[in-house]
Amino acid sequence: MPRERLSMRKIKEVLRLKWENGLSDRQIAISCCLARSTVAEYIRRAQQTGLAYPVSEGIDEAELEKLLFPAQPSICTQPGIVPNWADVYEELKNKNVTKALLWEEYKKQNSDGYQYSQFCELFRQWLRKLNPVMRQDYKAGEKLFVDYCGTKVPVTDRYNGEIKEAEVFVAVLGASNYTYAEASYSQGLYDWISSHVHAFEYFGGVPELIIPDNLRSGVSRTCRYEPDITPSYQDMISYYGTAVIPARVRKPRDKAKVEEGVQFVQRWILACMRHQTFFSITGLNNRIRELLVKLNNHPFKVLAGTRASMFEAIDKPALKPLPIERYEYAEWKKAKVNIDYHIEVDKHYYSVPFQLISQPLDVRITVSTIECFHKGKRVASHKRSDEKGRHTTVSEHMPKSHQAYLQWTPERLVNWAGKSGEHVYALVEKVLTQRAHPQQGFRSVLGIMRLGKHYGEDRLNAACKRALEINGYSYRSVESILKQGIDKKPLSKQGNSIQEPIKHFNIRGSEYYQ
Repeated sequence: MPRERLSMRKIKEVLRLKWENGLSDRQIAISCCLARSTVAEYIRRAQQTGLAYPVSEGIDEAELEKLLFPAQPSICTQPGIVPNWADVYEELKNKNVTKALLWEEYKKQNSDGYQYSQFCELFRQWLRKLNPVMRQDYKAGEKLFVDYCGTKVPVTDRYNGEIKEAEVFVAVLGASNYTYAEASYSQGLYDWISSHVHAFEYFGGVPELIIPDNLRSGVSRTCRYEPDITPSYQDMISYYGTAVIPARVRKPRDKAKVEEGVQFVQRWILACMRHQTFFSITGLNNRIRELLVKLNNHPFKVLAGTRASMFEAIDKPALKPLPIERYEYAEWKKAKVNIDYHIEVDKHYYSVPFQLISQPLDVRITVSTIECFHKGKRVASHKRSDEKGRHTTVSEHMPKSHQAYLQWTPERLVNWAGKSGEHVYALVEKVLTQRAHPQQGFRSVLGIMRLGKHYGEDRLNAACKRALEINGYSYRSVESILKQGIDKKPLSKQGNSIQEPIKHFNIRGSEYYQ
């Protein structure tokens, strides 16, 4: 059994990369930040249960977990005969031959032999003695190397003369060296993902693997063996059906191809533009596109042909086709469902099914939509709103009977507030009745009641009386009254009086406009 129990979403990603993308266990392990033995174990379990990819929509995560994790038999750990590692090494050079297959053949001949994890570890120890120099042989359409140039390009604002430094993104296909470059104002997550999308469209297809450096926008946790991919980057990668294997830290050979590509971009593109002044990022990218044509059509010094001719002959036919629609940028965040069965995104509140109260959700945020996921299943989808402090509520998410399903009800909140004073009771009742749905006022009521713990119930009651007088039916009104100590001052007697109009020769009066 694996040393760690993963989320079902990550297990589905392992199966996708194995059966849809055809990656090796090692590549999947690096992409998903797992041990290779863990990847092999999950694939073995899926094969034993007869699962196929994509997993049927009728199988939810709970059923999938039962299929993959039945009662485990005891495992024999008794060591056996040492394999001939030289034969294993030679066999692995053959296409589609894996260590898992060789281990199964080994176990058939040696029932008391090593288990798979120990088999792999002993083989790794034998490989270290060889001290081989890894040779980078790239297959057609397999790897795309991405990075940023160290040199930045100044962009001048034509109106105020302000200069911004633009970053230059570079992407190089491994087999043909076909190169793409573009400028953006940052290396942030949005620009990083947008540059990938533009590169795929420039190539007219998607490679099997993407090899980035350990940039913060792509890799949230840098690690030599198991780096973590940021959720938004992973979302884009899954959409295009590819995979990410970050370059190892302090291993320049892992990204030698893009390092060379960066040098060519600096020499053939950035150096050519050194005397030019750009007034917009669009103008800069247009010039980069022109020079890219020159770079990709420049003949190789040793090999026959150019990057462009090699791309047309080798990489382009092997690339995966682009999706029908361009990827829409999305950010992910964690959110916990409040007692009013709403979650907060950018100070706006969106409803989810009331049964998920107090449950953690994964929220996917795009320019136009908000999607909520619970254990990998989408439970709510809303049109995104920019209104701060407002609610977007779907009636189907509301419970039919609060007494049967919810601990908190409008009646309970009003009665609870009444214990702090009659004015608190009256204000809470106003807060709940002023909303389209009483549940939208739950947060405000809880905030008002929490003020009583800090300022005392007497002051809270006085502040609520003052808020009722000025029609301030909100948490912020009560908080402001208490912070400024207005509740300690006598109530104004001018609330019902009508102030006489000011008479002055500079004031024309209402008759002037008739």
